[in-house]
Order: sequence, then structure tokens, then C-alpha cells
Amino acid sequence: MDQATLRAEFPLLETCLYLNSNSTGAIPRRVETVLRRYWQTLVNWRDEIWSGWLEQTQAYADAVAGFIGAPPGSVVTDVNLSTLLARVATCLDFTGRRTKVVTTDLEFPTVPFLWRGFARYGADLEVVPLQGHDVGALEAAIDERTRCVCVTHGAYATGALLDLERIVARAHAVGAKVIVDAYQTVGAVPLDVTALGVDFLLGGAHKWMCGASTAFLYIRPDLLPELRPAATGWLAGADPTGFRPAAGWAPDARRLSGGTPMPLGPMISRVGLDLLALVGIDEIRRHSLACTDRILERADAADIQVLTPRDPDSRGGVVCLRFPGAEHVRNRLAGRGIVCSWRGSLRVAPHIYTTIAEVDAFMDAVDVERKQVGR
Repeated sequence: MDQATLRAEFPLLETCLYLNSNSTGAIPRRVETVLRRYWQTLVNWRDEIWSGWLEQTQAYADAVAGFIGAPPGSVVTDVNLSTLLARVATCLDFTGRRTKVVTTDLEFPTVPFLWRGFARYGADLEVVPLQGHDVGALEAAIDERTRCVCVTHGAYATGALLDLERIVARAHAVGAKVIVDAYQTVGAVPLDVTALGVDFLLGGAHKWMCGASTAFLYIRPDLLPELRPAATGWLAGADPTGFRPAAGWAPDARRLSGGTPMPLGPMISRVGLDLLALVGIDEIRRHSLACTDRILERADAADIQVLTPRDPDSRGGVVCLRFPGAEHVRNRLAGRGIVCSWRGSLRVAPHIYTTIAEVDAFMDAVDVERKQVGR
């Protein structure tokens, strides 16, 4: 699919210059068909629709699994990452010697907030400051008392990628599990969970994956038999649609399901996932690096501070810029129909549907607005 054809799939691009995919990805126009079909279902309700909805939800989970290098049955979905991470946490035992949860100061606020809540069950949170995104200090903090290591793949405030291979190797060497938050990277950066050997990986649809209202959890298949979530629901049973008391857990990742799902999210999100799969993650990454390279080049020419690593292997799909008045500039850009985000810096996030010409137009507008703000 050429880029012009791909861009035509996203109506949002007709209304603005959009560089905010690390916050909310553009939604394909074919989602409208999904919404109309869903509305007709609500208008003409029949209980039988649930079997189809559950099949589509599972099909989406298996499609996500294929996209991240995992086998079918190893991914489960829910409405948000927080719910799924909490469900994983209830599978872990903090009553023995292994009580430590190791994380970093680069995490999205969900992560430390949630783990501090598990202190009442014995979890001991250690937040490791990382200098220059080097994971050496994190490796040093992981020891025989560590139950799990919970880290981001891509830092939301800088766009830096953490070295997952080193983290996984160190954690597994001491018998600790690794939980990866890949919400900031999946859909923009290639991920092969099987090759990486991560124990759990979380992500979601509404950023780089061009979906909505859906998060997902990958579980390393050989871990499944030992997992007994305390926060659970009827869909986690071996035969949920039999509507009898559960005699046992589902044999696959569905054992970390909750209660009655919202099927619309996976149905919407499948449209975007299929488009990304058609393009291919390697081509997405190639184009992303070309766009972020141009942002770095333009930032250097304008003497703008760049917080994101310059090494292509160490940065995700977003470039974070810092300069006086940047938040005000972001607001002025929005008024002109130029969309990015602010999280302590100006976050610029091109995607596969972004052109190099749009990147240049964005940086031109930043130059103009910086001058206006500086007056």
C-alpha cells in the first residue's frame, strides 16, 4: 500500500496536521462500518450476538499476538492497561523472601501508583533513577529478593527505549519475572516477545495501533499453568459460556480475563491493526526513523534542545523537544490545527501516515511560534 492510499484511510488527516500518535492514533475510516453494525445490533438485540462478539474479541487478541511474535492463545484484552497489570499483580506472592518490585523513574504514573497499592499485600517497591537511560543501575537493583521487574519499553517523557535484553537476562538470572509496559512503542517499534523472553508484556490500541478503548496483555505460555489471579471474572473460567460455576481456569491467556467485556473496542481496533499488519512493522519503523531523523536535524538547526536519544536503536517513535515557552507554543499550534502533545516537553510523534513534508511544515510552524512567544 502506497502512502497516499494509506493516508486516505484516515479522515483525521484531512482536518489537521497530526503529529500526536504517541497520545492518540488516528482512526481508520472503515471503523464507521463497525460502529454502524454495532448500532444495528443494539437496535435489534438478540442474545446470540454474544458468541460472535466473543469470537471477534478472541480473534483480535490472536491477531495482536501475531503482530508481536507470540503464539495464539497467549494474549488477552481488556479496557485498559491498569486493569490488566493489576490482574497480573494478584498472581504474584509477596509473603516470602521475594517481596521486591523493581521499576524505574521513567514509568507512566500508573506503574508506581499501582505497585504502591500492593504494599498492603507485602510488595516492596524500589524505584531506580536511570541516568541517561542506561539500565546499569536497574540491573544492580535486581537481586534474589526481587519478585518482579516492571519497566517501560519506551519512556513516555523522552521517547528513549530501554534495553529489554539486558533487563530480562538479569531478572531471569536471579529468578525474577519481567513485566514490560510497551504502550509507548507497540505499533511503532518492532517487538518479538518470544525472542525477548519477557514474561508479561502490556500494550494498547489507542496510540500507535490506531484503535480505541482496548489494552492487551501477553503472557509467556509456559507460565500460564501457575497463574491464579485473585482479581478475576467469569470469562476466566474453562467454560464461561456454559454458565455454570467454574470448575477450573481457562488453559490459555483467557484465565486473566475479567467479567463481561466491552466488545466494541476490539472490533474497532482490529481495523487499525489489520492496516498496520498490511504495511508491516519493519516498514513502519523505517519510515518512523526517517521522520524522527528529520525532526532532529531541524531541531539542531534551530538550536532546540532534544531530550530523546539520537541513536536510532535507543529511540522510539517520538521526539521530545524543550525550549522556553514550549507549552505555550504547543497551545498556539493547536489553534492553527497542528496537533502534538505536551508532557514537560513538546512531544512530536509522526507515524506511518505522516509525510516528511508535514514534518517540515510542523518544524516551520514551531519556528514561527517560538518567535511570537518570545516577543
